[in-house]
Amino acid sequence: VQLVESGGGLVQPGGSLRLSCSASGFTFNSSTMSWARQAPGKGLEWVSGIYSDGITYYKDSMKGRFTISRDNAKNTVYLQMNSLEPEDTAVYYCAAILGVRVIRGQGTQVTVSS
Repeated sequence: VQLVESGGGLVQPGGSLRLSCSASGFTFNSSTMSWARQAPGKGLEWVSGIYSDGITYYKDSMKGRFTISRDNAKNTVYLQMNSLEPEDTAVYYCAAILGVRVIRGQGTQVTVSS
């Protein structure tokens, strides 16, 4: 099982980024996928998730700014992030929910700063 995140970087407040997570080694199209983040000095925070049928769910504070989506043909899950704030600065992780296991990627750094 492998998850590889990409798309992070430095963005100004109010800007946007689109994160991607390429998955391999498991049946992607039948798996629930999610995004989580860890800010400096803080614990891991769940952000959003998407079921195999495309139903999505978000942490309340992310609703309206973040959009999760998936492309089963490409084994890829995305996180579109708009109206970014300095408080969104964190390492963002993609995760696959495989039964009782949660597999996480290495993460991609997002820094929101002017």
